[in-house]
This record gives sequence, structure tokens and C-alpha cells, in this order.
Amino acid sequence: MSAAAVPLTTPGTPTRQARRARAAVAALFLTNGAVFFNIVPRYPQIKADLGVGNAVFGTALAGYSIGALLAGLLAGTAIRRFGSARVAAFGIVVTTIMTLAVPFVPHWVAFGGALFAVGALDAIVDVAQNAHGLRVQRLYRRSILNSLHGVWSIGAVLGGLMGSAAAGLRLPLAVHLVISAALFSAVAVAAYRFLLPGPEDAERSAEVRDPATAHDLTAQDLAAADGHPGAPPALHPRRRAFAAPAVRMLAALGVLAACGALVEDAGASWGAIYLSGDLRADAATAGLAVVAFQVAMTLGRLSGDRVVDRFGQRTVARAGGVLAAAGMGAALALPSVATTLAGFALAGLGFATMVPAAMHTADELPGLPSGTGLTIVSWLLRGGFLLSPLLVGLVADLAGLRVGLLSVVLAGAVTFVLARVLVNRASA
Repeated sequence: MSAAAVPLTTPGTPTRQARRARAAVAALFLTNGAVFFNIVPRYPQIKADLGVGNAVFGTALAGYSIGALLAGLLAGTAIRRFGSARVAAFGIVVTTIMTLAVPFVPHWVAFGGALFAVGALDAIVDVAQNAHGLRVQRLYRRSILNSLHGVWSIGAVLGGLMGSAAAGLRLPLAVHLVISAALFSAVAVAAYRFLLPGPEDAERSAEVRDPATAHDLTAQDLAAADGHPGAPPALHPRRRAFAAPAVRMLAALGVLAACGALVEDAGASWGAIYLSGDLRADAATAGLAVVAFQVAMTLGRLSGDRVVDRFGQRTVARAGGVLAAAGMGAALALPSVATTLAGFALAGLGFATMVPAAMHTADELPGLPSGTGLTIVSWLLRGGFLLSPLLVGLVADLAGLRVGLLSVVLAGAVTFVLARVLVNRASA
């Protein structure tokens, strides 16, 4: 077996508790995706009701990411104090309650404030559900995180379809979001009792707990990612010896995660507005932009664990960056409803495994307290969600939304370059 083809883990037979915990955490991922994406297809209506332009609307949308950035670094503390299960499940309930403020905002500033609160809660919930998913993954001893993100995408598709249907039926936004909040809060509460008990590091294997063993493996990974494949591990590993590579890795992983966020936000925040504005699609059709994106991302994530185990994180990420850049580039060069939906679908497929790969790699970096790498990369991911609506909205007002969506092409190119920090962990 080559150094570039290291198996993620040795597969084992999951216990009944592990299977039930996987189903429960998958339910949390589903609700987390569905809650916010019920709102997204209503953006054209909200924007029209507020009477603002693209740049102002993009600034309001940035409230979500600002809240997420400010609260995101608190996720590790919340998880250590209350546990990832409690934070993830009951955090979703509180998030659904906060979405009920959206229909009653009188001004774009108030809309941004409502999104600020939702984003702050979502950032903490997101880290908690990923932390719990990684606990379950350790019990399975093989990759399952991509499939959990796939279930999140199923939730996003479900939420997008609910929102598109509500928009097409002209259902009042308040009624629509009350139905969403009641439904998904019930799912989150029901899932809580089946999540894993005990401390957050209870499932780490003895091999990972052994500093020398864990450090040897990760030292090789860091050396390969840092441009020196096959470099031997240090004879006397210390945290300081790998501090600089770990910092470089976290920075690169954060940029990769931010690229994933930028592409996801382009589909979520601007797809419906681009279709309804530039391409004159009706409300129900415009809402299909986020549905096309999330359906493709769902398919990519549900098959992503096997693909990543077979070809490795680096290879899959680079291929995905090329696919997203080429697909969206062609759609913008040949604008129509059909090509735009196809372009968003290819972007969703291309970036399906990007965020899970960055999170997994960050969580396994040596010399960091439990959850620190995951929390930092998740926080930088939120930076991408903050910059995206501001950047695209500003460019859209200056040169048109069609030009603003070139950010997806740029993100694909950056991903191709920086994916070198991901280690190919393929099956032998």
C-alpha cells in the first residue's frame, strides 16, 4: 500500500447503538438543512416586499453569516459543557423558533437582524451535529460523514421544495414557517433520545489516543500535504515540531471550506433571484435553482463516502472543482433556464464532498484540543458565507448578477489548487 493510499479506517460491524445513533444524527442533519431552506425560495418575495436592490439585499443576507462568525467559535465551549447531542438537537428547536421572526420584519436591517440570530444558532448547531457525526463515524470505523452531509442536502431539497410550493401557492410566509418549525422541531426532539451518551472523545480508538501512533500517521499526512510526499515522521514528535504545518493546514482547509460555502451560497441566495430577474422565470421555476443544486449535491454526498474511499479526498476535490467551474462557466456563457439549472446542478455535484473533507481533515490534525480544528474550519467556513452575499451583491449591482456568479468559477479554480492539502485516503 502506498503512502498516498491509506485506508481511512478498518471497517467493522456497527453495533445496534451505533446504527441508531447514525439514524438519529442523520435526522438532525435533515432538519438542519430543511429549516433554513424553507426560507430561501421566498427570497424574491422578501426582497420585493422590502423594496431594496441587490447590494442592500446581499448586505442583509450577510447578517446570517455575521451571526455565525461571532457565535461559531463558541461552539466548542458549548459542546464541552452540554455535549454535542444536546446542543445539536435542542439548538435546532430554538433555531426554528427564531425563523418565525422573518415574516414580520419591517425593514432590511430588521431582516438582517433576524438572519443574524438564525445564523448564530445555526453555526453552533452545525459544529455540534458534525462533532456527533464524527463520534458515530469512529464507531463505524469507516467514512460516513459524506452521507450525513448528503442527508443534510436531502433536507435542503425538502425545504427548497416546500418553499417553492408555498411560493407558488402564495401561502403566507408566516403560516408556511410555522408549519416548518413545528414539523422539524418534533423530528429533532424525537432524535435526541437515540444519540450517543458519554464524553465527546469516548469513541476515539486506542490508536488515536496514543500520541506517538497518531502523530506518526499524521506527520506523514502533513508532510505529503506540505509538498514532501513520503517524508518520514520525526523520531521524537512534539507539538511544536508540527505547529507550523498544522497552522498552514488549518488556513488552507479554511479557504477550501470557504470556497464550498461561497458555491453553496450562490445556489441558495442568488439562484432564484438570477432566474426570476435576468431570465424572467416564474416564482415556482426560479425556486428550482436551489433544488437543482441541492439534489445534485445530495447525490454526490450519498455516493461520496465510497468515491472518497476509492480515489481519495484530494483527487475527488480537484475533479469537483473542475466540474463546478466548467459547468457554471458554460451556464453563464450560454444563459437560459435549462443551462442555468444544469450549471447549478454541476456546481452542487462538484462541491458535494468538499466541506466534509475539510472538516474531517481538520478534526484529525495533531496537537490540538478535541474539536478545535473542526471549530476553526467551521468558523472559516462561515467567513465564506459572510463574504459571498456581499461580494456577489456588489458585483451584481455594478456589472450584473450574471457576472457576480462567476464567483463559482473562481471558487472551483481555487479548490483545484488548494486541494493539495487533502491527503488521498483510498482503499488499497
